[in-house]
Amino acid sequence: MKDIRPDLRDCTLCADRFALTATAHRPNPVVWFAPKAKLLIASQAPGMKVHKANTPFWDASGVRLRSWLGLDEATFYDRDRVAIIPMGFCFPGYNGKGSDLPPPPICARTWRKAALDMVPDIKLTVLIGGHAMRYHLENFKTVTQSVREWDSHPPGVFALPHPSWRNTGWLRKNPWFEAEVLPRLQTAVAQVV
Repeated sequence: MKDIRPDLRDCTLCADRFALTATAHRPNPVVWFAPKAKLLIASQAPGMKVHKANTPFWDASGVRLRSWLGLDEATFYDRDRVAIIPMGFCFPGYNGKGSDLPPPPICARTWRKAALDMVPDIKLTVLIGGHAMRYHLENFKTVTQSVREWDSHPPGVFALPHPSWRNTGWLRKNPWFEAEVLPRLQTAVAQVV
């Protein structure tokens, strides 16, 4: 198997696209996986703080995600245990209103299969957000439905809302998530890592 990580770290496919965003930033692929990983975090794309730190989930959403998974920081960032492979490896930028742009589809088309092929021993996949769910789930309809129907996914797959502070309202409206889904998720994570 070819190690794509050096080429992926050097990717500039979206340089022109990112230059036209409100942030006018350069590509900075955040590459965080190794072949021995057993837990896959399939997420959307890095945010601005992650872009600057070059570390995935290096923000408040990461604190919430680690809590949901029941993982401490050291375990979460151990590439031999946890692979973080987003739909877009670079921060896609902000639109004119300050909202995150979606991950550019060219990133997943170019890198996703090769990145997933590099982690052949995944035992548990955690899908974060609609972009990852659309890619991985055959019958995706909505984020809420995909999260709610956790037991109808293939074995070893959980769907989660994005752990962003923007989803705090969703969490309040859906108390079943913390009561029903998180305990099962944490048990599955503990068995894998």
